[in-house]
Amino acid sequence: LHSQPITPLPWLCTMEPAIDMLVSQFKTFAGKDGSSSTLSREEFRSLVISQLPTFVKNSSDPGVIDQLMGSLDENNDGELTFPEFWQLIGKLASKHGGFSQ
Repeated sequence: LHSQPITPLPWLCTMEPAIDMLVSQFKTFAGKDGSSSTLSREEFRSLVISQLPTFVKNSSDPGVIDQLMGSLDENNDGELTFPEFWQLIGKLASKHGGFSQ
């Protein structure tokens, strides 16, 4: 038995567009202050409130945003890079999917 390689069917791909959307949204919100490579606290707050309102509880509370940003900002520079932001996406996806943390 020889197995044929799986050829993806472009119209069935849903993960690639989802990743494209995450990257696009990050850049859109990050670019509000001119730099599309990092999220400031205010840009992060705006993204969380508008894009993750049910996944991040009490997202309109400034204390929640400060705590969340502090937990993600690995180098403590007050800005979130995409890899730092991606940690949040992973945590939210794990929680939403019922996977252990």
